[in-house]
Amino acid sequence: MATPRLYEDSRIFLFAGHYGSGKSEVAVNFTLSLAACHRAAIVDFDIINPYFRTASARAALESKGVRVVAPIYANTNIDVPALPAEISALFDDKQVKAVFDVGGDSAGARAVSRYRDDFLSERTECFFVFNLRRPETSTVCKAAEIFYAIQKSARLPFTAIVNNTNLLSDTSERDLSEGLDAALELSDRLSLPVAFSAAMECVAAGAPDFCARSARLGIPIFCIGKYISMDYK
Repeated sequence: MATPRLYEDSRIFLFAGHYGSGKSEVAVNFTLSLAACHRAAIVDFDIINPYFRTASARAALESKGVRVVAPIYANTNIDVPALPAEISALFDDKQVKAVFDVGGDSAGARAVSRYRDDFLSERTECFFVFNLRRPETSTVCKAAEIFYAIQKSARLPFTAIVNNTNLLSDTSERDLSEGLDAALELSDRLSLPVAFSAAMECVAAGAPDFCARSARLGIPIFCIGKYISMDYK
């Protein structure tokens, strides 16, 4: 999991994308990778959507020393936008690498806008997580619309694109390759780089042509595991 080393000078990382893009899974894996070399924290900022929240991966995160900050009612069937005071403390502790999992649409992203000045006060990476195999982002045009809606609501500029095209365990090399094609087209349209492609390790292992092409293009492949569940108690 070498991807975070590309952003060693950054301390704050935001992951945002449409529901089903896999942004929370990527955010959790990214945080675990950071935790291998740094003090790390993750903020479950998805206060709108009651599914696929990072709070469901709390045990795996905390076992690696990651501090998990979540709304009071995260990981339950009650959805009240109560943001803990711990969020502000993360901006003051410059020794912690902090990851924010942001809501999956413009309404969810709006919550992050109240911390706009804090994010802009230091180097922050804002990743737009893109999954070509989701209906709402099945074309570059649709993905661009979602991109602009979230960016406008969050009042923060995205800095890079993360290609997370997948169909879970049914992901094929064709899915990965077509996702990369679309991510590159989206990159040209938005004038933003593709930071990396995320893929399950077993899927990437069975996609040699995709891996070789990614290497030629200089786009890292970030191998991820499955941590997010839909088990809410």
